[in-house]
Amino acid sequence: MDNPFQLITDAFAPDYQVNLSIQGLDGSIMLTLSKNGRVVAKRMISTEQRNDPKRLKRLVQSIQFGIAIEQGHSAVAILEAMTDGDSRTPPPLVKSRPRPSMGL
Repeated sequence: MDNPFQLITDAFAPDYQVNLSIQGLDGSIMLTLSKNGRVVAKRMISTEQRNDPKRLKRLVQSIQFGIAIEQGHSAVAILEAMTDGDSRTPPPLVKSRPRPSMGL
């Protein structure tokens, strides 16, 4: 099996600063992705996810999906690209729309 830490880093390093830190005695790790000094995503990765290549791939795709949605990509287009395999490139950005305020 390939090194899971390297797989995670390779998936995000071109676009984000990747920080992996051990979180507990059970071997869970915290993945933090940053860009321009801003945290873009933060996710706890269990030992089971880290050690199972299929689960690790789904986790990486899930994080990529969440980031793409935050950036304004079409959820349907992203899901289609994910289910068609690695042969398609990510969909283009949709024109930025203002986000509704939560009124907090």
